[in-house]
Parts: sequence; C-alpha cells; structure tokens
Amino acid sequence: MQFAKSNVSRRNLLKSLGGLGIVAALPGCARMASAISTAGGEIGLDVSDQDIFNFALNLESLETEYYLRGTTGSGMPESDAGPNPGAVQGGRMVPWQNQDLREFMDEVAQNELAHVRFYRRVLGSNAVSRPSIDLTAFAAAAKAAGLGDNFDPFANEMNFYLGGMLMEDVGVTAYHGAAPLLTSKTNLDAAAGILGTEAYHMGMVRSTLYRMGTTARNAANAISDARDRLDGPSDDDQGIVLNGRANIEPTDSDAKVFARTPQQVLRIVYLNGASGVSGGGLFPNGMNGKLRTT
Repeated sequence: MQFAKSNVSRRNLLKSLGGLGIVAALPGCARMASAISTAGGEIGLDVSDQDIFNFALNLESLETEYYLRGTTGSGMPESDAGPNPGAVQGGRMVPWQNQDLREFMDEVAQNELAHVRFYRRVLGSNAVSRPSIDLTAFAAAAKAAGLGDNFDPFANEMNFYLGGMLMEDVGVTAYHGAAPLLTSKTNLDAAAGILGTEAYHMGMVRSTLYRMGTTARNAANAISDARDRLDGPSDDDQGIVLNGRANIEPTDSDAKVFARTPQQVLRIVYLNGASGVSGGGLFPNGMNGKLRTT
C-alpha cells in the first residue's frame, strides 16, 4: 500500500488549514517555511509522512517487545521485525497474581503488535527494521527517577505498569506532536486512530496505578518528573497525582493532551537530555530511520 496523496492545491490547503495553525504541503512540493510551531515546540518540515510513520514504528516496536515479553514471555515474531532486526535485550514473563491486571496488559500487547503490522503493511519495503532494544535500561530510567538502583519492570505487576507508563505517555504526546507534519489526510486519520488507542492504554495504566495506592502514586509521579528533566526546559509532564488529587489525563487548561517534538521523545527514550545524541537508553544503537537524533 502506498501513502495517500492529496489532490488539493498547495495554496488552498494552506488557506484551509491556516486557521488551525497547521502548515502542510503536497508530497514532493517545496515547503514555504523550514519549521512549524506546534503545541510541542518547533519542528523542522524536511520530513515526510514516511519518516514520521517509521519514527512511530520504532516506538511501537519497543512497546510491542515490552508488553509481549511481560505477558507471554516471548517477543514479536521475527516475521514482524523486518529484514534486518536488531537484538532485544531483557524482558520476561511477569509473575502475575491478578488476572484482571494481566488481561488488561494482554490486550495492550496485542494492540501494539497490530500497530507494528499496520505500519509495516502501509510502509511496505520502506519500513525500517526493528532497532536494537534494551529493556534492561528501565533500571537506569528508574534510577534517574529516584526509584533505586535495581528496578525491574518485570518483577511484579506494579513495576510492569510503571514501565508501561514511562512509554505510553511518551507515545501519546509524540503522536500529538507529529500530527501537524503529516501531509495526507489518510495518514493523519490513521495516526489519530492509533493515538486514540494509545490514550486508552494510558488512561487505563494511570488509573490502575492510582488505585494501587501511595507507593505506586509516588513512583509514577517520580517517573513523570524524570521525563520532564530529560525532554527539555519546559515543565509539561504531569504525574498521576496533581494538587493532591487524581490526575489521569496529562492535559492543558483546555483539556488537550500536551505534545512533544520527535527530539523531545528521543531525549526520553535515549535517557539523555543533550542535543545531538543518536542512541542510548532503550535504543542503544539509536532508532532506525531519518528521525533519530536529539
């Protein structure tokens, strides 16, 4: 399947979307500007829908490996990993005690695998292979959040949900941040649908952690603070407790989920807040594709 192409003129498209603050151009046409200001910050316009979908495919591959290994003990089938996949380090079956909690994450795992398969189907031969993934890096992320030196997201149910929160919140804000760059309405529609699914996941994870009590709430808020330190100077991230009350959705004053640029996302998953970094953390050799440097 090829990416959908618009037959709307560039002038009319810009006019119709201008009121929304979205600048788009027909595939293959020159951009009128070098960057666009979005809710997540300024993003360069020298990327294609294919680049954005491959960026998403990297993130979906990470999530798929994490959730499948925690719920089934095995990662994605090699047939879904691309022609030259990187290795995956770490991950094992969680010693589940609560069947409801396991079923929640079983569904998430299958959703993430479906997302990987969607992107591979749409991108075809242009889809990047699964990058090298290091699930043991969650320990470093937890240490940065002040949760100790030996955090293992696969050790118990609470830890597995905390690891899920680390990724899923980032995924939702990444989809929001990248949406203005998509030039095809068909591709935007697909991304919006996947964003909705990821948001359902995160609402479930955040509310479940809140109901687990004080220890889980404090840990979740610490993870939120660590992400905020990594992604840049702005204070956007929100924990599951805000002003002493439950905070299930990390939103602004208009109840819109905040957005991150690809570079902000990379700083979190690479566990490195510096600019010009092309790998580390959960992606030891970096993401595959054009969008890979902070």
